[in-house]
Amino acid sequence: MRPITLRLSSLSLSLLAIGAFPTAQAQTSGEEDGAEPYQLAPVEVQSSADASAEGLSKAYAGGQVAEGGSVGILGNQSVMETPYSFTSYTEQLIEDQQAASVGEILLNDPAVRVARGFGNYQQVYLVRGLPVYSDDMTYNGLYGLLPRQYLASEFVERVQVFRGANTFLKGAAPGGSGLGGGVNVLPKRAPNEPINQITLGARSGGQGMVAADVANRSDDGRFGIRVNAARRDGDTAVDGEESELSMAHIGLDYRGDALRVSADLGFQKHRIDGGQPSITFVSGVPILDAPEADESIGQSWTYSDSNDLFGTLRAEYDFTDNITAWAAFGAREGEEDSIFANPTVNDVNGGYTANRFDTAREDSVITGETGVRVRFDTGGIGHAVTVSGSRYELKSDNAYAMDLTGIGGNIYSPSPLALPPTNFSGGDLDSPQMTIKTQFSSVALADQLSMLEDRLLVTLGARYQNIRDKSYDYGGGPRNAIYDDNAVTPSLGVLYKLTPSVSVYASYIEGLEKGNVAPADDGSGNPIANAGEALEPYQTKQTEVGVKYDGGTLGGSVSVYRSRKPVAGLEGNVYKELYDQENTGVELMAYGNLTRDLTVLGGVSFLDADVDGNDAIGSPETQANLNLEYRVPQLPDLALDGRVIYTSSQYADEANTQKVDSWTRLDLGARYLIALNDSMFLTLRGRVENVTGEDYWASAGGYPGAGYLTVGAPRTVLLSATLDY
Repeated sequence: MRPITLRLSSLSLSLLAIGAFPTAQAQTSGEEDGAEPYQLAPVEVQSSADASAEGLSKAYAGGQVAEGGSVGILGNQSVMETPYSFTSYTEQLIEDQQAASVGEILLNDPAVRVARGFGNYQQVYLVRGLPVYSDDMTYNGLYGLLPRQYLASEFVERVQVFRGANTFLKGAAPGGSGLGGGVNVLPKRAPNEPINQITLGARSGGQGMVAADVANRSDDGRFGIRVNAARRDGDTAVDGEESELSMAHIGLDYRGDALRVSADLGFQKHRIDGGQPSITFVSGVPILDAPEADESIGQSWTYSDSNDLFGTLRAEYDFTDNITAWAAFGAREGEEDSIFANPTVNDVNGGYTANRFDTAREDSVITGETGVRVRFDTGGIGHAVTVSGSRYELKSDNAYAMDLTGIGGNIYSPSPLALPPTNFSGGDLDSPQMTIKTQFSSVALADQLSMLEDRLLVTLGARYQNIRDKSYDYGGGPRNAIYDDNAVTPSLGVLYKLTPSVSVYASYIEGLEKGNVAPADDGSGNPIANAGEALEPYQTKQTEVGVKYDGGTLGGSVSVYRSRKPVAGLEGNVYKELYDQENTGVELMAYGNLTRDLTVLGGVSFLDADVDGNDAIGSPETQANLNLEYRVPQLPDLALDGRVIYTSSQYADEANTQKVDSWTRLDLGARYLIALNDSMFLTLRGRVENVTGEDYWASAGGYPGAGYLTVGAPRTVLLSATLDY
């Protein structure tokens, strides 16, 4: 079930959309259980975001998470019938929290924290202590199609977080992350009822937002179209930082008796000027207090600008009642340019040095998958056998320039500095040449067995993955390295339904990423004996056991896992695999309605990430989230919510000498629904994030072996008004 709410999009497209579609008649629920007529009324959604027969999984009680989601090669699965750990966050949650990006949505997950890319503003999602780069998210199951740096929430119907290794299910992530989990974004589709919505909003600093969301279906319900567009512009809550975003998306779908087709076309332009940079502390300098979060340390001449155009086409066809085949194709063209100057603190007073670093990048991605699923019985055992193949290709043109002299300042007293000239470069920033060509291909086989009247479910299978990566010198030089290797990653999962509301499960699954290439020297000029040798792909091996509960209105889970990730380094003058990073964790999740008027979403994650006797960089031992929403009985159109996010201390270096303090953040929000008439509704939302104005280090690292820190977001006020007519 999904409540009728409103979305951001650009004013120009909203005006066009208003004329293109008939006015939506807002739907309200009946007076069930004594509810008032206009109380945040839900409507049933049967549309499919992925052209599947099962359609979009229904929202669970409370509307903040879904009952299931897409589980890679296995297709859409119920949480209660899957021997893996995942959560699907809904559009309702995104709207009610006024989340602007995928990173802000994932702040609701206790197993996830949001970090930065290496030297840039890219969002990185640390799942179970290991990174998922934003360009390693999947879009409706396909890798590499979404903008690399940042994805606006207006594209999103659902955000699915898969906790744990997942190569068997989705294939290896081409960017080299995803060993601890995965993130899948489902695009928006037209629901059964028309949508005509306009949203206006503002954030601290003076940033304004305008948006439109328009959707309709044909009279027979078979054809659907949904158009979203949004524009945000202005200063942020961080003094000296400006942000600008324009996006547009059109989603089409067809639902026939045997054939289902969906297509998407999206565009996003995102720019940040004077953004809050990542900060590194040199070895020997302890981690100091975080600087004031509401004042940028970044120079006004720093910026990041990216433009992406991407599209997908997916079709599924039922040959018979028990044989279904599908195929999907996607492509993306992306351009980025930037100037960064990230501080490195080198004394206990906060003094730093920084170097200007310019980049230019152009990406071209083509990807696709195909598969067939056959259902049959052998005796008393049901089978769902799936065979699938995938292909991914990236061509990336890159160039850079930098200043080797450097600038200096203090993180506690930011001051403007002149833009230094560059004196070292690789390639031509105005015409970057190809430096990377990546090709991933895989074939997977799965069988899901059901026994004992579907109480015992067994999932088994394996994926053969080939990784081929070529690198070229900057400036269009000859190929200087090639990586070409393969591996098989199996999985076995068993789930047993003790009762209709309690399932227990155990699973084994692996993650896969490209092995490192031995460097030329040890960093001090000493040569490496096996310089240039490519190590075999790293295979992360994970076991997990857990219990899942679905009480109808309240659900949750408890899971215990252990994974081993190979770590390479020097032994004498030889570069090789030395030991494993061992991650052992416990996760507790809860969601749904505690009472008729009180909704809960949250949990706690405990993690022990051991690397040769030390804690891994950026791996807090405890992370906890609690989000409560209260619908005021005396004012049924008013809802209040509060969220607490806690992250324990963590380390920013491998030797565990640089400790980052723990932090706690409080967010408060409210929304009020006003019925203007029988067909027009106005939703007012207000929210304050980081209510106490705490200055804190939000994360450490995000790139293997690096311990740079991200300053947490300052106190931020968000306001919006959404008209549904």
